[in-house]
Amino acid sequence: MSSKPEQKETHQANGAVVPIVPVDCLTSPDRGQLVEPSDFLGPDGNGVEVVALESRANAKGVREEDALLENGSQSNESDDTSTDRGPEPASPLKETSFSIGLQVLFPFLLAGFGTVAAGMVLDIVQHWDVFKYVTEVFILVPALLGLKGNLEMTLASRLSTAANIGQMDTPKELWRMITGNMALIQVQATVVGFLASIAAVVFGWIPDGHFSIDHAVLLCASSVATAFIASLVLGMIMIGVIIGSRKMGINPDNVATPIAASLGDLITLALLSGISWGLYKELESKAYVNPLVCAFFIALLPIWIIIAKKNAATREVLYSGWEPVIIAMAISSVGGLILDRTVSDPNFAGMAVFTPVINGVGGNLVAVQASRISTYLHMSGMPGESSETAPRKCPSPCSTFFSSDVNSRSARVLFLLVVPGHLVFLYTISSMQGGHTTLTLIFIVFYMTAALLQVLILLYIADWMVHWMWSRDLDPDNFSIPYLTALGDLIGTGLLALSFHILWLIGDRDSDVGD
Repeated sequence: MSSKPEQKETHQANGAVVPIVPVDCLTSPDRGQLVEPSDFLGPDGNGVEVVALESRANAKGVREEDALLENGSQSNESDDTSTDRGPEPASPLKETSFSIGLQVLFPFLLAGFGTVAAGMVLDIVQHWDVFKYVTEVFILVPALLGLKGNLEMTLASRLSTAANIGQMDTPKELWRMITGNMALIQVQATVVGFLASIAAVVFGWIPDGHFSIDHAVLLCASSVATAFIASLVLGMIMIGVIIGSRKMGINPDNVATPIAASLGDLITLALLSGISWGLYKELESKAYVNPLVCAFFIALLPIWIIIAKKNAATREVLYSGWEPVIIAMAISSVGGLILDRTVSDPNFAGMAVFTPVINGVGGNLVAVQASRISTYLHMSGMPGESSETAPRKCPSPCSTFFSSDVNSRSARVLFLLVVPGHLVFLYTISSMQGGHTTLTLIFIVFYMTAALLQVLILLYIADWMVHWMWSRDLDPDNFSIPYLTALGDLIGTGLLALSFHILWLIGDRDSDVGD
């Protein structure tokens, strides 16, 4: 008596519309013996109607769609049925412009204040002895601060995508993702830190031809230790943020990368300053300390490599994920050279405090957009597969910013956050008496123009780059964000330097550009 209603309810819940057939049709000779007739006999021995359900396929579709929806109320839409079509493809980002802006606003402001704090810290520590006598430490700053884009933001994007597509739902899957990714970023951080120290030694040696082996080992130990500890701390924070976001019904793509950026600059700069200062104090009396520190962290590499290789999710990145990390470090170093050349001129001394802010804001916003587009594409299949969601390789600016799809909507929201966000950060810097620049109207106009142009270029490049990498069978979570944040450093520093030069040329003495 209850069998038929139960079957109808199951038929509706799975969302599959299939014909109801008598049991004798399922057992006819021309169709073959598919089921035992006795399994479908009612209490009186008569045949009952049976529903052939596509339970596995439909259950998978429902799970995938539920994993993609940010709000629990939206997941109810997957229960709708239709009599003329099967289950629709999952729609990963069913968000309004208001919901996107609301979720991004707080971490965006938090990230901006983190960059402001990093600028203030740099303004203080630049007078320490280690920065005065081992000037190559300044060259390490942009490369190590760029680790947040190379490693932490990539980790956040990778874990956000995994969380959104249901790869972190069970404790076993969660633990596997955590251990593999944490080991991976320790390998990357150690190697990138070592390469950054070599670059700092080379860039410091080229101008005057002076080389000190003690300073070189100090740079290596400071860089490797800073990169390792910062990546460990930030990686643990990122995992907590993403797990908490999922439990609160918030899209991790909207909050994870900005929080990584907000803490990345401040933590990395504080660690670099403290570690280099401590090792510099030991340089004269205990010269063996620096080589031991460097050797210790490098000796741990095989352990992290073994752990990362055992995880299928990180094995590919361990082998193929070095190109974007190393190239991004080189791009950031070029931006650092522009900064060094500009700030060394007394006429443009005030630029230093604004550089981390404009670079950080641009990198944070484009990282959010790249992470969202990557998640959107992952819903349609695997990288390299043809997909209706990734039809274009070189989009037009109109399709990037003015189309009706969700990624265009998020690009507009992120672009509109630039002006109010920078106004808040500029006011904070001014109220804390940071830098050497008075905020006049003409200075604000030039600064905002540079910031808007930077973000506009980055969002367009992100739309093209993520789709292009996807079509080339490359996972955008692992490859796009390092390039984009490094380009953000280069474009932001270049545009800001150009703005300061123009202000100086037109004689805006009221802004006290070089005071």
